[in-house]
Amino acid sequence: MTSPADHHRVVAANFTDRVAGTADWDAPAPVDGWTARDVVDHLVTWLPGFLAGGGVALPPGPVVADDPVAAWHHHADAVQALLESPRASEEFTHPHAGTQVLGQAVDSFYVADVFMHTWDLARATGQDDTLDAGFCEALLSGMTPIEELLRGSGQYGPAVAVPDGAPVQDRLLGFIGRDPAWRP
Repeated sequence: MTSPADHHRVVAANFTDRVAGTADWDAPAPVDGWTARDVVDHLVTWLPGFLAGGGVALPPGPVVADDPVAAWHHHADAVQALLESPRASEEFTHPHAGTQVLGQAVDSFYVADVFMHTWDLARATGQDDTLDAGFCEALLSGMTPIEELLRGSGQYGPAVAVPDGAPVQDRLLGFIGRDPAWRP
């Protein structure tokens, strides 16, 4: 099994490649009302709040509105440092997510989010949007049994129907409320 630090390193590197390849930060993204910049802003801003709810702080960095590339790099490096630190194996208690090992919490909630939003940024900016099929399958298998909870959280829109026999990436995208055929 891959450690949370190793998993983040791979997933964040793929997202970093899409950040580096973005020429138009105002390009519309597959999330309704979002731009490419908003995809990065979401990832850079929600995790610090989540971690703070359990008493963990990430160092503040550049603001996405000013420099999305620098903001992403700072944030990804800070998360990697946290996951490589002894704190990653400590117990983490969040009022809405319960108690678990900090590294596992970051992996379950955040690294999965970076993975799924990689498609959003890639699709918004005309880059390779291929996701790892094995992780797509693992996420879909883990999320399907808790679909009602996920949709009730407000973090996922209505599912988008995909054809029977669609590739697992398309099935995951449809499950999380994305149209796999979406184009800017």
